[in-house]
Amino acid sequence: MNLPAVHHRTATVNGLEVFYREAGDPQAPAVVLLHGFPTSSHMFRHLIPALADRYHVIAPDHIGFGQSAMPTPAEFPYTFDALTEVTAGLLKQLGVERFAMYVQDYGAPIGWRLALQDPDRITAIITQNGNGYEEGFVKPFWDAVFAYTTDPGPETEAPMRGALTLESTRWQYLNGVADPSLVSPDNWIHDQALLDRPGNDEIQLKLFRDYPTNVDLYPQVHRYFRDSQVPLLAVWGAGDEIFGPAGAEAFRQDLPDAEIHLLESGHFALESHLGTITAHIRDFLARVLA
Repeated sequence: MNLPAVHHRTATVNGLEVFYREAGDPQAPAVVLLHGFPTSSHMFRHLIPALADRYHVIAPDHIGFGQSAMPTPAEFPYTFDALTEVTAGLLKQLGVERFAMYVQDYGAPIGWRLALQDPDRITAIITQNGNGYEEGFVKPFWDAVFAYTTDPGPETEAPMRGALTLESTRWQYLNGVADPSLVSPDNWIHDQALLDRPGNDEIQLKLFRDYPTNVDLYPQVHRYFRDSQVPLLAVWGAGDEIFGPAGAEAFRQDLPDAEIHLLESGHFALESHLGTITAHIRDFLARVLA
């Protein structure tokens, strides 16, 4: 089987180099893949060719992640608003006017902001452990995050620095996965090398501190869901102890027709359930974009 070629490109957006992976016919319906913490578009390396025979697939690295630019916090405001602005700028440059989006972890609040900016642009949503409801937050992970955002200081910062270690990155990939042998160690080695770049710790701490702005946005996001009834597919690692399965079920509060599949996996479910997730996405998009 000949898989579509995947191109690795760089664009300049607002003076910053943005790395992105791209495959498929630019005239085909667009699917934008938005990654989470602490990874990059690398997490979509297998999904992109699995969709690109039918769709124009674009997967950027957020600023401060992957192969994109990593300006210092003094040079770039590391907020989710700022990351969204760069993503929107890239899509404008590429002429992507309407698109379905796959959101995971940090990709979700970026995706929700894109939808709120222009709801008519979003043709469908695939969420893979991409949270949009407070029901999705799992203790104790989020207790530590919100303690830090409420009262930043040496005592509350220590657990957040712990989240930047190899042990934590490995845990994100393996926790909740029914068969850990399906998950390549290359993942956490790759991500950790990028996390360990000098200065990246301060970038990640800035984004942790900005996370409450995403929760503040939830009422607007839920109103968008209710008003638009955008087609939504949740393919969710049920063993995730960051965003739990209640976060997937919660989408039905505002989108009664949401399609929800809970998988025997964790935060990075693509690593163990690529085939299952790909099949669900292809079936879903074929129906809702017809």
